[in-house]
Amino acid sequence: MSPASPAPVFGELAGQERVVGQLQDALAGGMTHAWLFTGPPGSGRSIAARAFASALLCPRGGCGECPSCRQVQAGTHADLLPVRPDGLSYGVKQTRDLVLRAAGSPSSGRWLVVLFEDADRCTEAAANALLKAIEEPAPKTVWLLCSPSAEDLVTTIRSRCRVMTLRVPPSRDVARVLSERDGIPYDRALAAARAAQGHVGRARRLATDAEAASRREAVLRVPVQATSVSSALAAAAALVKAADDEAKAVTEQLDEPERDALRQAFGEGSTGKGVAKALRGMAGAMKDLEGRQKSRATRVKRDALDSALLDLAAFYRDVLMLQFGADAEIGSADRLDDLRRIASASSAESTLRRVQAIMRCRERLTLNVAPLLAVEEMTLSLARG
Repeated sequence: MSPASPAPVFGELAGQERVVGQLQDALAGGMTHAWLFTGPPGSGRSIAARAFASALLCPRGGCGECPSCRQVQAGTHADLLPVRPDGLSYGVKQTRDLVLRAAGSPSSGRWLVVLFEDADRCTEAAANALLKAIEEPAPKTVWLLCSPSAEDLVTTIRSRCRVMTLRVPPSRDVARVLSERDGIPYDRALAAARAAQGHVGRARRLATDAEAASRREAVLRVPVQATSVSSALAAAAALVKAADDEAKAVTEQLDEPERDALRQAFGEGSTGKGVAKALRGMAGAMKDLEGRQKSRATRVKRDALDSALLDLAAFYRDVLMLQFGADAEIGSADRLDDLRRIASASSAESTLRRVQAIMRCRERLTLNVAPLLAVEEMTLSLARG
């Protein structure tokens, strides 16, 4: 398939024509063994990497319909090693195990593809182990790493990768994907895309999940509510609770199926010789699973809170656009009355201070400051202006 005719599997990427063209060129000739997909949250770096994996493993170059493409999308293809850290970090032992698996040969196709999402979560020791594998790759192994920024990985790793930098897609491109693929009415899809700041997955949730939309509404009430010390502290508590609720909803969908699958793997409910011994082994495996789930819950909670903070920052960005009279797309158009009220009652300098307070809160959360304390400090700053 020529570069002028992108493989169908790239159809889910919104507004990334330049990156798709480069990937198509590589498929036509000029492959390299290590790739780094970077871009801000929601830009589609993991989608791009998975689509590229499909194209590499598909007999037809990424048709999107064959068993190979469906298996890649489900993460079950025999020649795909999908990795997504469950917790806040990815350790050296896990990385060494991955490197050993990646040193093998493909079972059916031309390539053995390692799709490593959130590669920036590697610890220093894990990054060193990963570097050795990328420096001396197996001849048929392709590494696809994903990270928000190339600078999030050590220099020695990123210098050995071909970097694909994705941009925040325009709202209209996100809306087109949601409308064509998911059947969401275009106007609703466009409103959700603007609210999600181009984040495709989040736009889909806002357009289809009433509870997700409600949680965003709760976050965007904070600028109006946080006007005094007491109201700022109450707004902080509500913000943290909303993030907890969202994280709980996400983890509950993941945890129980994993526990059920583990019970079935160990034969719970079965009878016969060896079952008792297997069930004793299940206790240890279940404990390990619960530890990983707890670590994932911590990460999901922090990610949910960070998403809420980004919504707040986007709200004040819209305030700033109104204060400067800029001809720019308003993401929080559904809160236009609140935006105008705050814009007229404050200065651009105070709006910038509020944005800085939000960014400072995000930074403190990465340093493991207690979430409620960090958010309380932020909402008090929002109240002071």
